[in-house]
Amino acid sequence: MRKTFAALAALTILAAPAAYAQDQGAGAAAGAATGAVGGAIVGGPVGAAVGGVTGAIVGGIAADQQPRFREYVVERPAPNYTYRETVRVGTVLPQSGVTYREVPEEYGRGYRYTTVNDRVVVVDPGTRRVVQIIE
Repeated sequence: MRKTFAALAALTILAAPAAYAQDQGAGAAAGAATGAVGGAIVGGPVGAAVGGVTGAIVGGIAADQQPRFREYVVERPAPNYTYRETVRVGTVLPQSGVTYREVPEEYGRGYRYTTVNDRVVVVDPGTRRVVQIIE
């Protein structure tokens, strides 16, 4: 009975990111899928549900849109900010000194981008946390 309830709860929770992803674009969908796979490996169905929700929140620019987005930012570059440490996903950028530009809705709603150590990064504006590095 507990396994059935856990599976039903997981499916219910997994449906939320899918609906959210339709509204947020492919970045959230990609994040949800990645998070769900990672969560399933660690914690089975419940881990997949939690990972899917977390992945949808992290999101970013979908892989198939990255080349177009890269062209977009080359035409509209943000000033380079020199960061003393290695910049990776999860790095929280300083509150001042960094210039952020809006990511157009066609690439991902609610994000900003900037250039750090000559690399374009996508940032959550509420936390200033790097959610993706565009290669």
